[in-house]
Amino acid sequence: MVERWVREPIVVVLGHVDHGKTSLLDRMRGTIVAAREAGGITQHIGASFFPYDAIVETCRRLLGEVRAEIRLPGLLFIDTPGHAAFANLRRRGGSVADMAILVVDVIQGVQEQTVESLQLLRSRRTPFVVALNKIDMIPGWRPVQGAPLKDTLPAQPSKVVEDLERRLYSLVGELSKYGFTADLYTRIKDFTRTLAIVPVSARTGEGVPDLLLLMMGLAQVYMSRKLEVSEDVEGVVLEVVEETGLGATANVILSSGVLREGDRIAMMGKRGPVATRVRALLLPKPLDEMRDPKDFFKRVQFVRAAAGVKVVAEGLEEVYPGSPLFGLRRDEDLVDVVARLREELEEFKVTTDKVGVIAKADTLGSLEVLVNYLRERGVPIRLADIGGVSKRDIVEAEVVHLKDKFLGNVIAFNVDVDERTELEANSKGIRVFKGNVLFRLVDEYLNWVAERRREEEEAEFGKLVKPGKIKFMEGFVFRRSDPAIFGVEVLAGEIATGVRLVNSVGRSVGEIHQIQEMGRPLSRASSGMKVAISIRGVTVGRQVKEGETLYVGVPERDARLLITRFTNRLDEQSLRALEELTEVMRKVNPLWAR
Repeated sequence: MVERWVREPIVVVLGHVDHGKTSLLDRMRGTIVAAREAGGITQHIGASFFPYDAIVETCRRLLGEVRAEIRLPGLLFIDTPGHAAFANLRRRGGSVADMAILVVDVIQGVQEQTVESLQLLRSRRTPFVVALNKIDMIPGWRPVQGAPLKDTLPAQPSKVVEDLERRLYSLVGELSKYGFTADLYTRIKDFTRTLAIVPVSARTGEGVPDLLLLMMGLAQVYMSRKLEVSEDVEGVVLEVVEETGLGATANVILSSGVLREGDRIAMMGKRGPVATRVRALLLPKPLDEMRDPKDFFKRVQFVRAAAGVKVVAEGLEEVYPGSPLFGLRRDEDLVDVVARLREELEEFKVTTDKVGVIAKADTLGSLEVLVNYLRERGVPIRLADIGGVSKRDIVEAEVVHLKDKFLGNVIAFNVDVDERTELEANSKGIRVFKGNVLFRLVDEYLNWVAERRREEEEAEFGKLVKPGKIKFMEGFVFRRSDPAIFGVEVLAGEIATGVRLVNSVGRSVGEIHQIQEMGRPLSRASSGMKVAISIRGVTVGRQVKEGETLYVGVPERDARLLITRFTNRLDEQSLRALEELTEVMRKVNPLWAR
């Protein structure tokens, strides 16, 4: 009979940089360690196990009697908070992480990575709560160390509580923009419909008991069935790490089953599925045993889900961080597992475009997030791959660059870029955009594209002959011919030296040789100005008459571009002058500027 048990929920912490993710984890660890009679924290690779008894004991001391109908083993917190860890906790159709805490600074509110986290959580369908951190930074706050909200809020001046309420509802408004209905957790009746917000301070510990108890309560009420697992081994590779004396090792979050030394496992590799045998399983030693850095780990014979463990095995250097991990109990399992890994790879495989950017990221999960975000922003992708930017990537970008200089570039998320490779790319006109904040990285690229397009458009628009409309003022003939010099009023648009003028039937009058205002030469004149112009080869009274309306003879190609691309850059009068010119010219040639 297959053994089944309820494992602890896997919890990840996300949020914007400097909003207190690590500090909150540290404070929660400290809170639990303080309840030593109930048992401390068990260290794992990339995770910390908070035992149920310690959480309940801590919350009982601070909140009073805690009643729970379902007993979970505890909570397994991922120790490496942030997007990279969560991105790697991927599996088909969702995330290995069961729950998440989104940390938001009460002073700064929603920031770039907050929005990025919200999108990640939504795409993975991961339940989460919001920890509204740094409440002790609200002006006038009176800290009550380690207190639950029911004790710390009454200790605050009324103006401080009002300030907290104002900031809380500002956050509620921000979250609503992204489709989340949220409220203070004590006011919520249905946690399946409303996102819970818990005010906390990682520095003073205020609100932390509320947060821990809420996470445990939500897990117990809504996740007991999901958390039931069997001995079938499943997990995810959080990262691949080179360890002195051990070679490449895999830091694994085990989400199901019992993994034993000597077991066969399979993961996704750079050249396809990797099947290997576990040589050793390592866990960190307890803090009080860490005397010698060379003897940092202790070897264990098995680990039981949920857990974080360092796996030592051959061939791990080929494994992708973020890869799923499956146990192979029998030989026939290999065929089934390889098929599942290939399905994973097919689901993840990017349908590439011939002309698109080169997308690089450090892990499967990060690349998935980058690709999805680029697609959302309408950016086509030629190549999406894991690892540092290589010469091959530059060659691929160069091929695209010949067709589209805006797309023939590299977007590198969370990866190293060799200086020589970047110099080589730059020498070919290829930009390498690099960074570890997804929003900022993609926005930098899109802003660069927009700016370059604007500059090109500005340059192209500047070269075009602009529309203009003038009136030959009666009584202002200064010279009838060789050249003809007469006064005009610019009714719309502009005129410039060198442009051709046409009359109301589309017949050419000649080119403007000079423009003068009060004896001062000008290169151009705009709407509302009254100036004198000279035109060679015409005679006033023959080719041009007093009181006549004339138009700038915009070349047909320029007129077509102005009509199709640049109407938004013309003022209303210039646009009307262009429309009138078009009507005139189409009487002569119906296809003019079409």
